Amino acid sequence: MSCVRGGSASRFVVRVRYADTDQMGMAYHGNYMRWFEVGRTEMLRARGMSYREVEQAGFRMPVLEVRCRYLKPARYDDELAIETALAELGRASLRFEYRVVRQVDGELLARGMTKHCFLDPAGRPVRPPGFFAELLERVPRH
Repeated sequence: MSCVRGGSASRFVVRVRYADTDQMGMAYHGNYMRWFEVGRTEMLRARGMSYREVEQAGFRMPVLEVRCRYLKPARYDDELAIETALAELGRASLRFEYRVVRQVDGELLARGMTKHCFLDPAGRPVRPPGFFAELLERVPRH
């Protein structure tokens, strides 16, 4: 898996809340999937379309696969930059890659990916709708 590079990625900052931490004082591992979702939806919004608008048009993008490589822990009150980039656009699927970086020192804490498919209102896999494919063409890839 390649890494998201700064210039081609969308960045969205989140703060680790106390409720996000486990008994060891580190951000609970499951929160990274939530932060990936935040990065993905905010990247789409920044490019001109909310995920809600995609759903209102009758399309869904369920997660088919998710991976996360944890490198260093995030802790309470850390500000994290969630960097998101489109890595691949297939016939009926797409893959995003993520980097979770601590803002104060630029330390890479985790990297991951999610793979999605497009479904029509009947739940059948379909090509990305034209409006969405156009939106994604504006997203830098690496």
